[in-house]
Amino acid sequence: MGSQSSPATGLEYLLGLDGNIEVQNDAGYWVKMEVASVPVTAERPHGIRYSLTLHAPDNTRLIGFDNAHGVKPVGSRFKHAGKRFPYDHRHRHALDDGVLYEFDTAYQLVSDFYAEVDRVLKEISP
Repeated sequence: MGSQSSPATGLEYLLGLDGNIEVQNDAGYWVKMEVASVPVTAERPHGIRYSLTLHAPDNTRLIGFDNAHGVKPVGSRFKHAGKRFPYDHRHRHALDDGVLYEFDTAYQLVSDFYAEVDRVLKEISP
């Protein structure tokens, strides 16, 4: 598979997290991970499709890191319907459009996701 699946990238580790659902605290906040290998494309150059999400006890999504769709850069004034936007992004609220996320490695993605989970849970907890 070449350098894209080298141990340094963590892609195999990330793929191994597919289907994980982890309770984060006694209040019932939880994370869900969906990861699949896909063909390498311009939209998904890492060869994976991923969705890492934090949910409240009532199942409301609080944050998410994913590459399900393109996200227009903040302040972008592109008016061309055919313009393609990067797919790696994160959501802070259930209904936002997402902001770009600069994917480095799968290990870094997991680290960044859990750092945001920790930050949000500290923000929520009294």
